[in-house]
Amino acid sequence: MLWINYAQKTLQGFEFSKAEALELLMSPDDDLLEVLHAAFLIRRRYFGRDITVHVIKNAKSGLCSEDCAFCSQACGADTDSPQYGLQKVEELLEGAREAHHLKAMRYCIVTSGKSPAPDELDVICKAARQIKKEVPIQICASLGLLAFGQALQLKKAGVDRFNHNLESSEIFYPTVCTTHSYADRKRTAEFVKASGMELCSGGLIGMGETLADRVEMAFALRDVEVDSIPLNFLDPRPGTTLENLPRLSPADCLRTLAMFRFVHPDKEIRVAGGREACLGSMQVLSLYAANSIFTKGYLTTPGQGYEEDMEMITKAGFHVTDWTAA
Repeated sequence: MLWINYAQKTLQGFEFSKAEALELLMSPDDDLLEVLHAAFLIRRRYFGRDITVHVIKNAKSGLCSEDCAFCSQACGADTDSPQYGLQKVEELLEGAREAHHLKAMRYCIVTSGKSPAPDELDVICKAARQIKKEVPIQICASLGLLAFGQALQLKKAGVDRFNHNLESSEIFYPTVCTTHSYADRKRTAEFVKASGMELCSGGLIGMGETLADRVEMAFALRDVEVDSIPLNFLDPRPGTTLENLPRLSPADCLRTLAMFRFVHPDKEIRVAGGREACLGSMQVLSLYAANSIFTKGYLTTPGQGYEEDMEMITKAGFHVTDWTAA
């Protein structure tokens, strides 16, 4: 009953340590169900059996200047990812209407590129103001690196949350990106918090990092006072630098989700990209640690489908938070 004891300590206010987090990641597969049950006890305290649903809008795709080794839109990647400029206000508004119809709590506007150009930021702010007038939904934007003034502009336009992932540990990050630094990413996270927007920041596991790197990322997210954590699992894309890496095992993914729940007991944790590819038939078990999912796919890859997601949630005894009632 070791991990249940840890869960009870966490619920009493004791903070999970780095050593304990690493011990969890190194636990054997025989302990996996106990680990997940312990994570669920924490998850249940703060979120019950609720699942929040998020829908991504790939508002600008491809032609990126950054060399992130995992990304099919990165410069130097030889992929068939779509390439197009920033969509118009009406297209972004229509995406919000569709997300609301699907009972999504948040609508996530995502663009490729290092940071938004002034005219692009103007379009997104105009769309955000229009969405807030017409659609009862929260808005998250993911636009790359931000200056503090840009963060304030988004906040004033009605953007509730900004996503900027730390991606990995500070030590490991330079091995997967050289065109901007970990410090750049952390600075953007700090600007988001200072602007008054919520901070959505997580990472990608399975890039060749160590278990200690995963722990360091989890604690770095605690340091920047993250509000929401999307955890992605590498599904190696042909034509990217990491195309030949193996996928993680389902057990490895689930242990990592559980570790994040212990480190961030009361934060939204979203099982994100690579859910279907890496977890397969075991993906429903991710809901015992995570309390949020993306549905209708990701930026450049499809998911299992909205109806399948809803069936998975319902059959496991969870339920989608009905944002449409707000």
